[in-house]
Amino acid sequence: MRGTGGSTPGSSAILTVPNALSSLRILLIPVFCWLIVHRGTEAAGIVTFAGVVATDWVDGYIARRTGRVSELGKVLDPVADRLAIAAGLAALVVRGAFPFWAAVSIIARDLAVLAVGAILLARRRLRIDVRLVGKVATFSLMVAVPWIAWGNLKLPLGRPILVAGWSFFAVGIVAYYVAAAVYVVDIRRALARS
Repeated sequence: MRGTGGSTPGSSAILTVPNALSSLRILLIPVFCWLIVHRGTEAAGIVTFAGVVATDWVDGYIARRTGRVSELGKVLDPVADRLAIAAGLAALVVRGAFPFWAAVSIIARDLAVLAVGAILLARRRLRIDVRLVGKVATFSLMVAVPWIAWGNLKLPLGRPILVAGWSFFAVGIVAYYVAAAVYVVDIRRALARS
């Protein structure tokens, strides 16, 4: 979700640093997936995955700070985020490093918000502000997922990292669904105003 009325207008530029960063994050998806599912390279895969999802704010931040917000970037950035998360979760589940039920609880919420929000808002060209609860949820889950996987694979310091990962997951998943409910209300208001 991105901002409503006060959102930065986008240019038609394609070759920008933020767009290049989003594209790089998409290109790294098969790399971290391959590293995760192959034995002996799991740690490198988890670190790469964590790096890709942790930098989901970098391209948007650079775009806003440098005045290089583009229409392509407004689509590319969230697509890179969702693809990286879904692919990483799938790879971790296949590798046995992350529980299937936990992955489904994250992906199901994303699909619901995308289905309801993106389709309805795209038809009327409306945008929704990202809420603090959504940012907290995303941050918590993006810490939790790699840490849980790290601990489950019994990598160095795995036990305390696993405990911390589940703590972040508990906070993150509750906030994720609270944010979804808030976004539904925001969507209804935006549609009513339009």
